[in-house]
Amino acid sequence: MKKFGIILIGAVILLLGFILFGPSRTIPNGKPATNLSKTMTITSSAFEHNGKIPKKYTCDGSPPAGGINPPLTISGVPEGAKSLVLIVDDPDAPNGTFVHWVLYGIGPNTKEIPEGIGGKIGFTGQTSRGKMEYGGPCPPSGAHRYFFKLYALDFEHFPLYETSPKKEEIEIDMQGHILDQTELIGIYER
Repeated sequence: MKKFGIILIGAVILLLGFILFGPSRTIPNGKPATNLSKTMTITSSAFEHNGKIPKKYTCDGSPPAGGINPPLTISGVPEGAKSLVLIVDDPDAPNGTFVHWVLYGIGPNTKEIPEGIGGKIGFTGQTSRGKMEYGGPCPPSGAHRYFFKLYALDFEHFPLYETSPKKEEIEIDMQGHILDQTELIGIYER
């Protein structure tokens, strides 16, 4: 009986650990978490949160191949933020998360990222294609979610990278420096 009690307590601890520290990108109904921040927001005039990304901003849009970035509006950046980072990725890609855009060292007073800006704001990191530019949604089949993740950081200068950094390098350097974060999710299906 004592052994059963120990096993039961262990199972309860594991369950609580999973609930508290398990996947945080979803809420109980399976939809992506939407309110990561109480103050900072990122929106687009081109599509609503969880709305369809227009073809114009995808690989199916007009040249350049990969489309042009959608217009983005930033508000509520916390006081004390010294820089912003924008990462756009697709967690539904068949071979793991696919990175479509990395911008870092964006000024904290930036209120918008205009349509088709490319790499004229901050510095550009590498996409999963190894490019240093926006690469629009281009899913093989089915509906994919594209997360436009915005981070407010407490430092301005990233290290000098030997080459344009990948998302993973930026994420490592951001650890312990994120003041706030928020996201906009767009959907695209081919």
